[in-house]
Amino acid sequence: MPITRERLQQTFSEGGAREIYQEVKALGDFRGFTRRYVFDADHRVARSALWGLTKASDRELAELQVLLDALTDLAMQTGNTSVRRLTLSIIERMKMQEHTLRTDFLDFCLEHMASVGEPPGVQALCMKLAFRMCQFYPELSDELRRTLESMDADSYKPAVVSLTKKILSGKYR
Repeated sequence: MPITRERLQQTFSEGGAREIYQEVKALGDFRGFTRRYVFDADHRVARSALWGLTKASDRELAELQVLLDALTDLAMQTGNTSVRRLTLSIIERMKMQEHTLRTDFLDFCLEHMASVGEPPGVQALCMKLAFRMCQFYPELSDELRRTLESMDADSYKPAVVSLTKKILSGKYR
């Protein structure tokens, strides 16, 4: 069955996401697939496309490096939590460089990692991304540390608390 917008509108299982990935891999067109479906206005289409892309290898996702800004914009602008989490998951696996650092994205990550209204997956991904971005500038690392230290552990899920402790203790990457 070919990949179509209608097919991606359907909610499918983990197996369905793997099927989408396998079909995109066979076509060898990760970039075209992403442009066609990830930025679709229908969050079901975008979510299904992103879920399929999460199955890709880091090498395959490297093909999307030219779309990093667009993916970053999507993560910051979407109102759909699943689309945000899946997009952040893909961004987290991509290469980050000092000269491409976006302060608006860093601010977004710092805000959303501490937001008790965000699901733990979004919080943790934002924390990991903020950590990576702050590695380029010591003064930003200090801001990250202050933000992490001000987070009340009782307000967060254990996975977020654990990641916070790892970063603060220097045991994260």
